[in-house]
Formats: sequence, structure tokens, C-alpha cells
Amino acid sequence: MQPSVSIIIPAWNEDEKIIETLHSLHVLRNREGKEKWNEIIVVDDGSEDETYEKAKEWSDIIIRHSQNMGKGASLESGWKKAKNEIIVFLDADLGPTANLTSKLVAPILEDDMDMAIARFPKVNKKAGFGFVKKLAVNGIYWLSGYKTTAPLSGQRAMRKSLLESISLSDGFGIEVGLTIDAVKKGFQLCEIDIAFKHRETGRDWAGFKHRGKQFISVSRTLYHKWRDPVC
Repeated sequence: MQPSVSIIIPAWNEDEKIIETLHSLHVLRNREGKEKWNEIIVVDDGSEDETYEKAKEWSDIIIRHSQNMGKGASLESGWKKAKNEIIVFLDADLGPTANLTSKLVAPILEDDMDMAIARFPKVNKKAGFGFVKKLAVNGIYWLSGYKTTAPLSGQRAMRKSLLESISLSDGFGIEVGLTIDAVKKGFQLCEIDIAFKHRETGRDWAGFKHRGKQFISVSRTLYHKWRDPVC
């Protein structure tokens, strides 16, 4: 019998998108069986909108932080509450493409991988200039020897034993830290192309501000992983 899956969705002010994402996961559940997809956990990270109220009806478990604590803390709260052997991290804004999550879990079930990372398709919209991604790619390779093409992807499936052996970083550097620690601990990782879609930042002030924060956070994570390696 295949192991069951717990899906963890961190959410901060996502009331416009989260219902569509959760509804899509219920479509997946109805298609493939609730016995396998039996736990959807939403972590409302101190939202100031109606994220909690809207997500409550569509979640098996909902956790509410009294204040914004960051993505790392949200994922930590979620997976530690999970009961299943396979843990999936998903963003709250995947919308109807969330029902593709079965493709993300497949390498864990079929190929004996410990972590699968989703590679998003290319988008037509011009975003940044790639500085953050290059920093993350080079930093991960320098510190772990792993060559990645999706260093910042938050859509990941993994075994709970992997999470139990490391500590999650915080901020926008969480995926970078997770990749480095997993490789250095000897876990098997793979990347897989999945047609997920989510909110894209553009070449406007909000987009550059977001990527600036991301660059700083990834730099900080790389520094800490260099100074205090997991092993």
C-alpha cells in the first residue's frame, strides 16, 4: 500500500487565491482517493485579510499564527503537525494547477527519491535579471556540489525523515537551505518539470523590491550554511 500524503500550504494574505488552490487539491483528492491524499494543512501566518476564514472550510487542519513569523516558521508548524510519511510543500497561489501535485509526489513513490522539486515552465512575462537565481544556483553548488536548475522552487515533496534530520531556514532562503542540507545529509534529490503556475513579479518597483529582499535573504542563508554546515 502506498504511503499517504500531507500537504502543507503556508499562507499570508492569500484570500484571493487560496480557495482556488484548495479546491484544485480537492479535485485531485476526489480523482485519486482520499485515503492517499488525506491531509491538507494550511498555516495562516498572521494574515490581515480573510485567508483564515476562507481556508478553514477547505482544510483538514488549519493553524493560525498570531503574527507574521515567516515562511520557514509556517512550514515548520505545518509539517510537525502532519501525520503522514510524505510531506508536500505548496504555495497558496497555484490555483487550478495545484491538482498536478501527484506528479510531484511520483518520484518519491516510484523512484525511491527523498525529495522532488518542481521546475516551472518558462513564462512570457519579463521578470528580473536572474541575479537571485544565479546566486542560489552557484551557492548551492559551491556548498553541496549539487547542480540545480530550480533552486528557489517552493513546490517540493519529501519524506518526513528528511525534515526530521535538518532545520529549516527562514525567509526567502528557505529552499536554498533545504537543498543544501538535504544533499549534505546524503538524501537523494531530483527535479521534475511540472506545469505549475503562480503569481509572477514583473519589472516594476514592487517586483524589484521583492527580489531585493530575496537576494539579501538567500545571501544570508548561504553565509550561515557556510559558517555552520549541517555536517
